[in-house]
Amino acid sequence: MSEPVPIQPVLRRLSDAVINRIAAGEVIERPAAALKELVENALDARARRVRVAIVNGGADRIVVTDDGIGMTPDELALAVQRHCTSKLSDETLVRIATLGFRGEALPSVGAAARLTITSRKADSDCAWRIHVTGGEISPPEPCSGGKGTSILVEDMFFATPARRKFLKSARVEGSHAEAAVRRLALTAPDVAFFMEVDGRTILDRPSETLEARAAALLGIEDADGLLKLEGVRGDMKLSGFACSPSVHRPTTAGQFMLVNGRAVVDPLLRTSIRVAYRRVIESGRHPVAVINLSLPYEQVDVNVHPAKTELRFADEAGVRSLVIGTITRALGLGAGTAGVRPGFSAPRPARIVYPPETPRSDGFAEPFLALGAQPAARSFAPDQSVSVVPASVQDGMDSGNQFPGPQSQPQRQSESSQAYSTAPAMRPETDHPLGAAVAQVLSTYIIAVTTDDNMVLVDQHAAHERLTHEVLREQFLSGTIRAQRLLVPDVVELSRSQADLLVSRAEALSKLGIDLEPFGAGAVLVRSLPALLGNASAVNLLRDLAEELDADDLASIEETPTLDARLDAVIARMACHGSIRAGRNLTIPEMNALLRRMEETPRAGTCSHGRPTWVRLTRNDLELLFRRR
Repeated sequence: MSEPVPIQPVLRRLSDAVINRIAAGEVIERPAAALKELVENALDARARRVRVAIVNGGADRIVVTDDGIGMTPDELALAVQRHCTSKLSDETLVRIATLGFRGEALPSVGAAARLTITSRKADSDCAWRIHVTGGEISPPEPCSGGKGTSILVEDMFFATPARRKFLKSARVEGSHAEAAVRRLALTAPDVAFFMEVDGRTILDRPSETLEARAAALLGIEDADGLLKLEGVRGDMKLSGFACSPSVHRPTTAGQFMLVNGRAVVDPLLRTSIRVAYRRVIESGRHPVAVINLSLPYEQVDVNVHPAKTELRFADEAGVRSLVIGTITRALGLGAGTAGVRPGFSAPRPARIVYPPETPRSDGFAEPFLALGAQPAARSFAPDQSVSVVPASVQDGMDSGNQFPGPQSQPQRQSESSQAYSTAPAMRPETDHPLGAAVAQVLSTYIIAVTTDDNMVLVDQHAAHERLTHEVLREQFLSGTIRAQRLLVPDVVELSRSQADLLVSRAEALSKLGIDLEPFGAGAVLVRSLPALLGNASAVNLLRDLAEELDADDLASIEETPTLDARLDAVIARMACHGSIRAGRNLTIPEMNALLRRMEETPRAGTCSHGRPTWVRLTRNDLELLFRRR
């Protein structure tokens, strides 16, 4: 049987309809992309109000209505043709100040769906409407309509069934559409935004300040709780807001990035945010932030992809440095001073109506007093289970309000001793962000009360771990960590690979005050430890360090510049070993010293592992917990 003769390919020009459908696939890969383009057009048209409604994730119906400048019949006819735009003042593609500029959005939508545009200018006697169905354009016709433009998109991808078949569920597509609108709402806080999904309102924001808009879109109740970002590097300026490290999300959905007012999803900016938070946030969690980068138009290329969300920077290193440095400075505040404060809330139950909390007029005593209790006083009365700790000043307190170091070992108490320590008064006399200590619970948690009657809970080990971490890191960066030689060197038994790894890092570890040398196969001899760690166990510390470095995929690299991140993890591990432990009873002066140090120490809102060091409970929080709200 003879082989079939291959058909000679013939070069031919594709029809305009096919060209438009191919191009549409790059611009509107899903309904959310089409919605993004339509809302950007509304903002470019100087709208003051934008209303969005979608059905079935946008696959069945998208409606975008604005009160912008509108279009004439001739402009409508041009708007649905490819590469027709009013947004470029020249052909250099350098100074692009508008969100859209390629002239592809409306033709792409019209090529893949059923598109209807109704528009009216302020001085026009009537509105005009144009229809585009699968790329087929009908002439404009007069109709009724208000000032501005309303765009209706139906049967998304009906002309390209293969693309429609691969759409996700309505929930997934709807979430992408909502995320796109939220990003755009942040670019124009002075524009009122309304969004409806399947008849349900999910976004309704009036014209407002950037702070209020950011707080609303980030899910933060109080805009004052956001950390303000301000940074300048040459011609570049960074502004925006960020949450404290104790507020985080499982994904990057809480990160909004703007470049010259354009909402983007840029990997360089996202990586910079992650690096800025890496030392203060829990592993596997993502920070919450809004950053707005302004730079000369000629230093950024937005014409990389039709979706216009990917950028190219002329000075990538400068952008990265500006973002990391600005966020790092904003995070370098003491606990309780600024930023979204860690807290928790109870689920909202059905409200229980309580009697008014006023004195009774019938002559009968209140039930609490009738049980024989004393009138309420702002103190804890000592009894069989609660004992007051003498307010003695601990030996470790120095002139700099230094909290006692880990070498101060507490004296063990019997099981019959105190469950927690208390202060004689509940209301602090001095206004401190973290309040004044009033009790220690479970020998682990400090209870403090602020002047505005908020309650603060502090994890003493996590808090002191951060304080020790910052001291160690400052000493490491300045090269002033003081080593304390051991009277009897400790031999630490390890696996051969771990011992070799520690020996290979001996020079770097010596900067941290750890002096070690090989001691046969699978062991190291430790001669000194950082003096700040006091009586910390060399065996436990070195084993933990060896495991941590061994688990690092960069552990085999010999060059020290790549060791910075790992050394910070080493410092974190050393801080953990050198901090006061859970279970240690503290005196009231010790607790207050810890609170004051937390307020003065950068990044004290989280421990070295990113866990929160303190939690604030307001009156509302407590009423939620007890179902009073």
